[in-house]
Amino acid sequence: MDHPCFVLVILSLIFATMLPFLSAENENIIAGIEDYENQNAGNANAGAAMEAYNPELLEASLQRNTSRSDLLECGESNPIDMCWRGKADWADNRQALAQCVIGFAKGTTGGAAGEIYTVTDPSDVDGANPKEGTLRWAAAQKKPLWIIFEKDMVIVLRHTLVVTSDKTIDGRGARVEIAYGGGITIQEANNVIIHGISVHDVRVMDGFAGRSACDGDALTIKTASKIWIDHCDFSKGPDGLLDVTVGSTAVTISNNRFHDHDKVVLLGADDSHTEDKMMRATVAYNRFEETCTQRMPRCRFGFFQVVNNDYNKWKMYAIGGSANPTILSQGNRFVASDNPNTKKVLQRNYAEESEWKNWNWRSEKDVLENGAIFIASGVDPQLTPEQQEGMIEVAPGELVPQLTSSAGVLSCLVGQPC
Repeated sequence: MDHPCFVLVILSLIFATMLPFLSAENENIIAGIEDYENQNAGNANAGAAMEAYNPELLEASLQRNTSRSDLLECGESNPIDMCWRGKADWADNRQALAQCVIGFAKGTTGGAAGEIYTVTDPSDVDGANPKEGTLRWAAAQKKPLWIIFEKDMVIVLRHTLVVTSDKTIDGRGARVEIAYGGGITIQEANNVIIHGISVHDVRVMDGFAGRSACDGDALTIKTASKIWIDHCDFSKGPDGLLDVTVGSTAVTISNNRFHDHDKVVLLGADDSHTEDKMMRATVAYNRFEETCTQRMPRCRFGFFQVVNNDYNKWKMYAIGGSANPTILSQGNRFVASDNPNTKKVLQRNYAEESEWKNWNWRSEKDVLENGAIFIASGVDPQLTPEQQEGMIEVAPGELVPQLTSSAGVLSCLVGQPC
């Protein structure tokens, strides 16, 4: 093996998978799955779980990054992070990040075809006539831009920030917060990357220039496609944290940290919006903290891969939905709270069991802890070529703590691996 640190990483991951099985207290870690025991039988043995995990993507990612002398100093990571984080020259090659997206947003390039634009002014005075140098001015331009930030800044938006097509908002190298004002909207736009910013304490704000008011969502994606949201931090708002609705599709939500909120992620507007049948979305490597209540995500109509996320003691439920969505829960770690009334991972709405038992909500390689219960339904779906193309390689749920260890905004220093 030409990558000695890779060996150390794999050994550490194998050791991590063995820990639960060294203690009698965890003999029933997979217990609680109903109607799907056979699919998870391999999880009863850490060695079998590792054999079931095809590490080709991991190894290929290492081979692509031949300049990397270590893996974040032998720390654990996931395929997206291993595509770029080990490169000390990331700040000189920012647009290379666009090569790292996987899942249903694969192929999203954001502003990679345009110039790099540096935000120098955190103010937001006039939504209709933004000042050059501000984030609002850059986001409104009718051309591709890769937007970065000169320094740390807290941006208080007077109205929702409208992001147009072919944009990347890249917070690496600075601490960038969107807070105490409007949130972000990607509407009737395509090919957008948002990376490395914190959005919190969003408020309901008035509309401007004929646009509707900000209803308190941290990030709204509406009638949009090819959208990648990566390594952001979302918390504290009056409505949802991240809504993907009204015919949006080809979305990847990865490596984010969600906390201190009730309604976290909504995928599908409401049961009347049948255009969401076309939605395909990936939810991967995210961390949902103990302070989250529900909707991680809540799905309608579409096709969703929810893979290798960390769920920590939800207050109501973790994953929910209505209107017959297909939900593939794969390699997640579900840690239930001590409340005996909130042990179930899933919540199905507006349907009797005679109806929802036919919905394809499946579990594969998931780990259930502290009495968490996953009641699967339906059958393993036959994937279309389009669906198959967007699927992410599934690692065993035992590896989730390592795969999500860097979820949220990263502290990146110029000239050093991030």
